[in-house]
Amino acid sequence: MTTIVGLGWGSLIWSPRTLPVKGAWHEDGPFLPIEFSRQAADGRITLAITPGAPRIPVLWAELAVESLHDAVSELGYREGIPPEYWPAHVGLWQPGLSFAQEQADVIAAWGEERGFDGVVWTALPTGFKDARGTVPTLHDVLTYLRGLTGESLHKAEEYIRKAPAQTRTPYRTAIEEALGWTPS
Repeated sequence: MTTIVGLGWGSLIWSPRTLPVKGAWHEDGPFLPIEFSRQAADGRITLAITPGAPRIPVLWAELAVESLHDAVSELGYREGIPPEYWPAHVGLWQPGLSFAQEQADVIAAWGEERGFDGVVWTALPTGFKDARGTVPTLHDVLTYLRGLTGESLHKAEEYIRKAPAQTRTPYRTAIEEALGWTPS
C-alpha cells in the first residue's frame, strides 16, 4: 500500500475542501520555517515557508490518492494554483528523487524516517502581490492588516485566528498583541 501525505500549517487544516484527507491531521510533522508572510489573492496574510523564520512543527495527514502525481494535482487544485505553476509552487518528495523546493532536504529526511512513499506541500512564494519572493517585515504586515476593511478584514482575521495553535510564530504573537486576533 502506498502512503502519500500532505503537509499543512494553515487553512488546509480547518478547510481542506477538495483535498482528499484520509483521517486526522497529525501534529508531529517536520520542523519548517513558517511565518505569516504571503498576501493571498483575496487579501489575507497567509502562512508560508519563509527563509529565516523560526522552525515550528507543521501538521501532516495521509491523502487518499493513488500516486504522487494525483497528490500534486489535488493539492494544486485545492490551493488554486494553475497546473503550469505546479512544478514551482507544489512541493513534492519521494524516495530516491531530490527536488529543489525550499526545505525539501528537511522534508525528505522526515519522510524517509517515517517510511512514506511521498510528501506534498504548498510552496507558494512569500511577499505582497507586488513583491513576491521577499519577506515582509512585521511592521509591513501589521500596517497592511490595520488598513483592511470589510470582507478583506474579516477573511484576514479569520485566517489568523483559525491557524493551528501549534503554529506559534513571532508575527502571530505580535498580531495577537496588536490586533487582539487570538486563536478561535
